Amino acid sequence: MSTPTRRSRRPSPAVYRRRRLVAVLIVLVVIAAVVLVIWQPWRGSQAAAPVSSPSVTTPVASASTPPASAAPAEASAAPVAPNPTPEASGTAPTVAACSTAAISVQAVTDQDVYSAGELPKLSITLSNTSGAPCLINVGTATQSFVITSGTDTWWRSTDCQSESSDQVVQLAAGQTVSSVTPLQWDRTRSSVDTCGSSRPQASPGYYHLSVSIGGIQAADTKVFELR
Repeated sequence: MSTPTRRSRRPSPAVYRRRRLVAVLIVLVVIAAVVLVIWQPWRGSQAAAPVSSPSVTTPVASASTPPASAAPAEASAAPVAPNPTPEASGTAPTVAACSTAAISVQAVTDQDVYSAGELPKLSITLSNTSGAPCLINVGTATQSFVITSGTDTWWRSTDCQSESSDQVVQLAAGQTVSSVTPLQWDRTRSSVDTCGSSRPQASPGYYHLSVSIGGIQAADTKVFELR
């Protein structure tokens, strides 16, 4: 007597649909996990942001400066090349003469008080207070030192000046210069008629030094005392 064969049951269409749905869901979950790992713009964005240093300045790019992305990292530390100078372009620079309004002149003495026998040393300081360079003659031919006491003029540097010279210099904007070698006053009264001869000695008291250079007079005098 033979044993009857058991017929296997095939899954219904509904089971196939559920299995396919589960498989699709698994695939979507895997894809979403991969994308989440790769694309996370917020991760470390704060730490990765460049911190600007106050000691480094970024040069402003000129029309001829290449884009920053095309230059190496060290290029930002290099100075920006200045515009061509007038000499490079073939034209001579034009610098105007210093005006009275652009120059500040000051009378200077090496001390405020001089004991008996000490000789005052006199100097001139001048500054270009404008925003542009200018030319001025600072030679001895344009320098004048005058010492007065009240209304009495005691001494002039030009009374017995034996030699004089011209020296035109260019003062940069904001530049200040002073006499290289001070002029020494021998504490005597000067005049064009007493050069080389004995002259009266200045008495103790207060004196004023006024100066001019390049045709520009100092606004104030320098007061000093002889003892």
